Amino acid sequence: MTHKVLYIKKTGKVLAFKSLDYIPNFCLFLQELWNIIQTMSDILRLEFLEKLKTYKDKHIIKVITGIRRCGKSTLMKMFRNYLLESGISAEQIIFLNFEDFDNYELLNPKSLYEYLKPKIQKEQMTYIFFDEIQNVTDFQRVVDSLFLNEKIDIYITGSNAYLLSGELATLLSGRYITIEMLPLSFKEFASVQNPSLSLSEKYRLYVEQSSFPYTLNLDGDKNEILDYLGGVYSTIVLKDVVSRYKISDTKMLESVVRFIFDSTGSPVSTKKIADTMLSTGRKIDSKTIEKYISALQDCYIVYEAKRYDVKGKQYLKLLEKYYAVDIGLRYLLLGQKANDTGHILENVVYLELIRRGYKVYAGKIGDMEIDFVAQNQEGNTYIQVSASVRDENTLQRELRPLQLVRDSYPKLLLTLDDDPTADFDGIKRTNAVEWLMGI
Repeated sequence: MTHKVLYIKKTGKVLAFKSLDYIPNFCLFLQELWNIIQTMSDILRLEFLEKLKTYKDKHIIKVITGIRRCGKSTLMKMFRNYLLESGISAEQIIFLNFEDFDNYELLNPKSLYEYLKPKIQKEQMTYIFFDEIQNVTDFQRVVDSLFLNEKIDIYITGSNAYLLSGELATLLSGRYITIEMLPLSFKEFASVQNPSLSLSEKYRLYVEQSSFPYTLNLDGDKNEILDYLGGVYSTIVLKDVVSRYKISDTKMLESVVRFIFDSTGSPVSTKKIADTMLSTGRKIDSKTIEKYISALQDCYIVYEAKRYDVKGKQYLKLLEKYYAVDIGLRYLLLGQKANDTGHILENVVYLELIRRGYKVYAGKIGDMEIDFVAQNQEGNTYIQVSASVRDENTLQRELRPLQLVRDSYPKLLLTLDDDPTADFDGIKRTNAVEWLMGI
């Protein structure tokens, strides 16, 4: 008997199928198919779901952070469904989204606490999910009070670093763990693309479109993707940055964002930004720029790589490098200027290192630069990133900084060249797309 494989591809709101020769239980098949349709985007973030499972029922507050629309709410819903499937009753679960107008009255902390009290179980564990909790006034006090009850398991999300600042950090010191979410990794993105496409073709789509999960619903339509990203960007800049940090000069803020995105992979100083603005007739001081950059980092639209002196083994305070949370946002702001393959690849690699749990620095050794010094408990990994090193001069230029490093930690040269892996006296040159896939 021959068996044909069912292939399901999400193309907007349409699912395409290949025929099946044999379906032993058609009703069960339909149920499974419906589950796939309902959770098509949910299957993408399983690694984060596993992290939440690890901390289930442990007396510690689970804080999920990340940029707006990266999938935090979806992750919490996935975990809620997991609890229900594990035998937890619906009465044991309280799920509140504080961006839902139905919950407007609960933005007052006293009202929220009074709402919760009768719903908390006496003898069983109560699982409480607070989505976008930063909208609740003095939410720290509510969370701290709930935490006193060991029969309450708390999960909260927020879209900015304020969630972990000030009073919360003081009150809950040592009593919370953070799970920082990013938009889709290349591996997650590739997993739902047409399997007939090569990895290089999937990578091209990844950097031409966006890593925000919802954009998978837009059929690769660039105009629709840009419209969606424009809405996300406006919400972040106007709601999360301008209003929260009381920034009056919105145009200057956007100019700073464009400058940072345009400088991806290059060392930047606040003085350099200020001087550039002054050359266009717009005056701004370094302290204001620092405020802008800090706010952009707090809202996860910009990530920073501080510099690390490899030879002196010390962290430097000047000339940081910055990376965009999503390549699509970079295209949105820069247009065709964003088509710089090497810097785009460097941006993608940086975000992947963050996903893998590294602390990432821009390396300095003598008067030369190493793109990344990635640090974890096992030590350092030194990484150079280049679109291509088939030119011998380019190859030697990229190898030279790594050759100056005298320790025995791994050294990688990541490129888009579709060439066999090679070793240059301990420096491993490998295909960046395969590396992104974990191959």
